[in-house]
Amino acid sequence: MEKISKSAKKKDHDAKISGRALYVDDHVMEGMLHGRLLRSAKAKARIADILVPELPEGYFVVGKSDVTGINQVHIVLDDTPVYAEELVEYVGDPILMVVGPDFKEVERILHEIVVVYEELVPVLDMRKADTVFFNYNYAKGNIDQALEEADRVFIETFQTGYQEQAYLETQGIIAYPHNGRMTVRGSLQCPYYVHGAVAKALGYAGKDVQIIQDVTGGGFGGKEAYPSILAAQTAVAAKKANKPVKVIFDRREDMEFTSKRHPSISTYKVAVKNGEITGMDIDVMFNSGAYTTLSPVVLQRGLICANGVYRIDNLRVAGRAVKTNTVPCGAYRGFGAPQTFFAVEMIMDHIAKELGMDSLELKEKYMVKQGDATSTSGKYHFHVPLPEMIERIDELTAYRAKRKLYQNQTGRYRRGIGLSMFFHGCGFTGSGERDLIKAVAKIRKNADDTVEVLASNSDIGQGLKTTFCKIVADTLGISYDQVYIDNPDTDRVPDSGPTVASRSLMTVGGLLQRAAVKLKKEWKTGEEQVIEEHYVEPDFVIPFSLAEFKGDAYPTYSWSVNAIEVEVDTLTATTKVIGAWGIFDVGVPIDMNIIQGQMQGGFLQGIGYASMEQMDYNDKGMIRNNSFSDYIIPTAVDVPTLVTEIMNNPYTHGPYGAKGAGELPLVGAAPAYVEAMENALGANLNKIPFTTEDTMRILQEVNK
Repeated sequence: MEKISKSAKKKDHDAKISGRALYVDDHVMEGMLHGRLLRSAKAKARIADILVPELPEGYFVVGKSDVTGINQVHIVLDDTPVYAEELVEYVGDPILMVVGPDFKEVERILHEIVVVYEELVPVLDMRKADTVFFNYNYAKGNIDQALEEADRVFIETFQTGYQEQAYLETQGIIAYPHNGRMTVRGSLQCPYYVHGAVAKALGYAGKDVQIIQDVTGGGFGGKEAYPSILAAQTAVAAKKANKPVKVIFDRREDMEFTSKRHPSISTYKVAVKNGEITGMDIDVMFNSGAYTTLSPVVLQRGLICANGVYRIDNLRVAGRAVKTNTVPCGAYRGFGAPQTFFAVEMIMDHIAKELGMDSLELKEKYMVKQGDATSTSGKYHFHVPLPEMIERIDELTAYRAKRKLYQNQTGRYRRGIGLSMFFHGCGFTGSGERDLIKAVAKIRKNADDTVEVLASNSDIGQGLKTTFCKIVADTLGISYDQVYIDNPDTDRVPDSGPTVASRSLMTVGGLLQRAAVKLKKEWKTGEEQVIEEHYVEPDFVIPFSLAEFKGDAYPTYSWSVNAIEVEVDTLTATTKVIGAWGIFDVGVPIDMNIIQGQMQGGFLQGIGYASMEQMDYNDKGMIRNNSFSDYIIPTAVDVPTLVTEIMNNPYTHGPYGAKGAGELPLVGAAPAYVEAMENALGANLNKIPFTTEDTMRILQEVNK
């Protein structure tokens, strides 16, 4: 293990363990008002009238006419209104906010408001969508010729569902006006995203908006874009009331109306000639929901991953994100990749069966290696450690032997084992880091020779405060205790970019390491010094064109192989996970304890996505699973044997060799789980989550 990988006490450990850490709901301000949102009860309708009861003194109703800037939330395309205009587009679309000093009175007023709707016909099923928000496609080789000359063309469709982030702390924001400025604080991932959204909604100059991240109880992508929406709504209310306004969602509101993982439908046509895969023609559809939010970038990543870790010379990939009158979807750990990795791993498994081969044997034949072209005609510039990972998985699990052993079982209890291989592209897709984010990070040496890290990236439980401080302290050769970092405040920190895309440690940590190298050379004891570093794209990167979908989509990749073993009770259709094993390459871990926590937590989230996290809407467009009673997430009890190992594979341009880590462990769990279910049940499966009810259906079909 590298010296930097040795675990340190987390910077936020004492505050959290002692209970001193303040989350947004812990803050109380003089004269603070409580806010509650009035949401649409219809999936699609025109607002004909709104009947508001007489308001007691000190209570306000806030809506579209109170937006002093532009009534659009700044995300990507800015089509999400701060408050609904004439139309509502999904059940939950915010129409008004009621604010006042007493929460119960606010609730009473909220329930007495009557909205008169002229109902319109909603589109709930993405297959019937008539509006395409985003459409991308790319190709290489000659897929039409490959299909024409093929001995066989395998065609299958795969479906994935919603996934709820289920973070510990629900969405929460406080906004307060002072001295002609607006300060917003809350539970969030991306302070400068929120900054831009609030400035646009209020019509303020950037200098008149301040965003502070409070201690945040988890995000998993759910606090990337959604806090921009809630912050804009709350800031508009605070400006109208001229008082602080706090809005905290309860769990049902959070689960029902905030962004989810995009459901998907992916159809694969795979050409096979003389037993060889000669091409893939892939069509991907993501359900964006009612507004665009982050769908373009989620879809881009999903399409780039569509052929998995496989070298496919004749490739065509087309994808679209479509509008439905359902809750808008957004960021979730993995960001579009889990959907297409599930599909490609399963089609490879199914083709192997048809060709009379073992699934792993077929996959190994087409695995990419260093120097190969990527799906977008870029290059895998660095070592691809998949062969070593497969061997280690086999040592841990006896995968190859069990795979054969578990074929054609007949008893009540039947076991299966499955394996998946996958990557996560590190950082923003394409030229986003260079052209859009343009990250800046600083370190400040104080007169007492303590050093402060100044960056806008937020610690949301993933240990960023700790790893940033370790990088700076070790590079400077000073004590870890001499380096500190506070929660980001846009008045104090530069825009080092958002806490997304597994970019914070690799990209911003790299800037901090470079700044520390400079400071070490220029160190002046007893003096204040500030060092600033700007992002520079690595010189080896093949420029990416979004118009052509060509070039290096990512500078480097994190890699993993997962295996999952299950036991199915064919009488009750229940499934036990006997064991789950993951080998992960995240470059060099900056803190082994933190990395193990990330790998185990993400792996378990992926198993939940595969097996139990069922969420759907009813015929009115309302999310049915809006509490932990009916949306089930896995616990440690569900996977008693969870083994995660780290394989060192240093990245030349990452701090100490580190790469992106946070999203990787979720990406490939689903195909490993469903392959294991196929091995146990002796049937081809095409959807996730694959629940107990699905298992019962397959068993009944077999019995017939």
